[in-house]
Amino acid sequence: MGLPAAETEAQFEALTPADLAAGAGALARRLGVRGEVSRFATGSLPVYACGDALVLKLYPPVYPADFTTESRVLRAVDGRLPVPTPRVLDTGELDGWRYVLMSRLPGVALGEVPVAEQIRLAPALGEALAALHGLEVPDLGPSSWAGFVTEQTASAVARQPGLAGVWARQIPSFLDSVDLGSPPPVLLHTEVMAEHVLAVPDGDGWRLSGVFDFEPAMRGAPEYEFAAVGVFVTRGSPEYLRALLTGYGLTPDDGFPLRCLAYLLLHRYSDLKSYFAHLPAPAEPTLAALAHTWWPVSRARRGTNAGAQPFRPGA
Repeated sequence: MGLPAAETEAQFEALTPADLAAGAGALARRLGVRGEVSRFATGSLPVYACGDALVLKLYPPVYPADFTTESRVLRAVDGRLPVPTPRVLDTGELDGWRYVLMSRLPGVALGEVPVAEQIRLAPALGEALAALHGLEVPDLGPSSWAGFVTEQTASAVARQPGLAGVWARQIPSFLDSVDLGSPPPVLLHTEVMAEHVLAVPDGDGWRLSGVFDFEPAMRGAPEYEFAAVGVFVTRGSPEYLRALLTGYGLTPDDGFPLRCLAYLLLHRYSDLKSYFAHLPAPAEPTLAALAHTWWPVSRARRGTNAGAQPFRPGA
């Protein structure tokens, strides 16, 4: 039993778990995997648990670069971060689909850990990100970071479908006002979320046990990393963000929140409208206020907003 056709985005999006199950199981057996093969419920690409020790990830023909990026980065980070990452055990191709067979990391998603423990673990996550950014960059895109920023800036409004006008109208002038500088590119994960970080019980507390999903990795400015971190990990918590940045070794200036929001708007997978559902609302309907609410590092600005009635974004 083989894997189905997925040469176009439409073909891939139309596939159901049942369409892939038999082919994924056959591939796992061909690779010598014994035991149950079951698909994880989440993830943009098909990923299968092969017992307790292995993971099989499939990359459709329509997205060949995802395989190249993840397999290359997993090898580059293996054993070089203070937090474990999956180890590549085998790679190959079947019916135009690429695959990576990798080790399975133990633990539960960081978001399932008590918040107090998440904050206690934040410096360790920050340290891991600093180590990642310090590694030699594999041959990844974009070929020009300045070119990437220019292209993303030009399409920033168009890539926010359904965003309320009060926010969309501000995007061009906001991006023009933020100085992103010209930092040398580093190796970025780009989608550090609570779902992509694992933790295990350790005595009376928890410890980090893994970071995974390097499929969207790229080369770019270090602060681009904190766009996703602020939205999906620290989520507007000053204490959480401060602890993570301390572990990273970064003392942010007052421009840090503005640059993080700018990078969020430039992010390849940005969806500002969806973030309003789970992040705190700013006191004023401005992108500057939003930046300081989601990346709260300025004590003075937090004090200014204290007691203000939050602005609730429209649809």
